[in-house]
Amino acid sequence: MNIQIFGKPKCFDTKKAERYFKERRIKYQLVDVSKYGLSKGEYQSVKNALGGVQNLIDENSKEYENHFIKYQANQADIEERLLENPAMFKTPIVRNGKKATIGYRPEAWSSWEGRDLK
Repeated sequence: MNIQIFGKPKCFDTKKAERYFKERRIKYQLVDVSKYGLSKGEYQSVKNALGGVQNLIDENSKEYENHFIKYQANQADIEERLLENPAMFKTPIVRNGKKATIGYRPEAWSSWEGRDLK
C-alpha cells in the first residue's frame, strides 16, 4: 500500500480525503502539491491513470488564467507549464501505485481497500 494525497492546504476536498483515510486507519503520505509539485515520474503515472493532462488542470485557478494555458496548442508546452506551476493541478490527486483519482472519490478508494490498502 502506497497512498499519496497530493493536495493544497486550503482545499476542502483534500481535507475530506485525509479524513477518509484517517477514519479507516489507512496510512497515507500528504504532499502539498502547490509547494512541492509532482516529480516527472509521479506526474506520468497520474496522467496515465487519469487519461491525459487536461484532466489534471484546474481551469478555475488563477495560475491557469495567468499562464494562458487555454490558448496553448502544444501539449508538451502545457505539461511543462503545469509542472513549473503546480498550483494549477486539480486537487486532491490520490495515488495508489499505478491507480489514481482526482477530487473526492470515496467510491473509487473503497474499491482499493480490499486488496491494495491493507
